[in-house]
Amino acid sequence: MTRIDYKPLSINQCWQGKRFKTPAYTIYESSLLYLLPNSIKVPKDKKLCLELNFGLSSKNADWDNPIKAFVDILQKKYQFNDKQIYEAHVTKVDVKKGEEFIEFDIK
Repeated sequence: MTRIDYKPLSINQCWQGKRFKTPAYTIYESSLLYLLPNSIKVPKDKKLCLELNFGLSSKNADWDNPIKAFVDILQKKYQFNDKQIYEAHVTKVDVKKGEEFIEFDIK
């Protein structure tokens, strides 16, 4: 499983209205595109299973909030379409502030 020590961004923090990325999302996207390893290869025409673990410091954070933004960034980095994801396992982990993380695996 690959781990990135970076606080997951919720979908509410990603968009201004319906069309415009927030400055926070722009930074999140560029940071993750840099931090995601280049060694991962995702098949373009196969069904995928995605495993996600989000370390969140806010106990009020919804478990599903960071999914869409992160999957969109994975698509951009690894050049696949999220319609290929047929199965997903998502876990929310409570962590202390400053210890947020994202772990993922694409199978």
